[in-house]
Amino acid sequence: MKKFQDQVAFVTGGASGMGELMVEMFAAQGAKVIAADINEAALEEKWGKNEQVSIVKLNVTSDEDWQAAVEKTITELGKIDILVNNAGISTEKGINDITIEDWRRLSDINSFGPFLGMKHVSPHMEKVKKGSIVNISSYTALIGMGLNPYSASKGAVRAISRAAAADFGKHGIRVNTVFPGIIETPMTKGLESSKDVVAGLIKMTPLQRLGQPVDVVNAVLFLASDEASYITGAELVIDGGYSAR
Repeated sequence: MKKFQDQVAFVTGGASGMGELMVEMFAAQGAKVIAADINEAALEEKWGKNEQVSIVKLNVTSDEDWQAAVEKTITELGKIDILVNNAGISTEKGINDITIEDWRRLSDINSFGPFLGMKHVSPHMEKVKKGSIVNISSYTALIGMGLNPYSASKGAVRAISRAAAADFGKHGIRVNTVFPGIIETPMTKGLESSKDVVAGLIKMTPLQRLGQPVDVVNAVLFLASDEASYITGAELVIDGGYSAR
C-alpha cells in the first residue's frame, strides 16, 4: 500500500515551486490532494486533468477563502488528514527600504496564512483525533540574517507552530515545522541572476550546493506520514548546514 493511500492532503502554494512538487509527491503516494493557490490559471494548467488532485483558488490571507476551501474539501472528500502551509513570498529589501505595506503583505501571507489554515482545518482533525500539520518557515527565523519582514514573518511561523503543537497534541494533531535554506525555486530566481551571490552562498554552505525542492519535500512527506507518529513540535532545518556554521 502507498504511504498516503486513502488520505487527504491540503497543500497551499500548490501551483509552483516546492508546493507543486509536494502535490505531485503526495498524489504519487496515494493521497487525494487539494492544490490551493491564488493563481487559479496556473493550478488549472498544472493539475486540471489529474484525477488525484482537486484545485482550489485560495487567498491564504482571507478568513472567508479558508472557510470556503475547507468546507468544500470536507463536503467532497469527507476529511483532511494533512495540512501543509507552504504558500509564501520573499523580499530582499533591508530595514531602510521596507514600507509598512511591505511588512503587512509579508506578514499576512507568510504567517497569518498558516494561522488561518490551522484555525480552519484543526477542528476537523480534532473530531477524528488525528491529523498532521507541517508549516514551512525559513532558516532566516533561526539565524541573524535578513533584517526585514521576511525573517520576521518566518519567525512568527516558528512561534505559532510551537504553540499549536503544544495545544493540539491532546487532540491527536501533530504540528511540525520545516526550515529551508536557499532552495532553487521560482521564488529565489532573483538570486540566480547574480552569480557572485550564488557562489558566495554555496561557499558558506557546508554541503557546497544550493538546495533542491525535493530536499524539502521529502522531509515534509516524512513529517506528514505515520512514520513520524510520535513527532510533534519538531523543527527540521534543511539548509545544507548553513545555520550550523
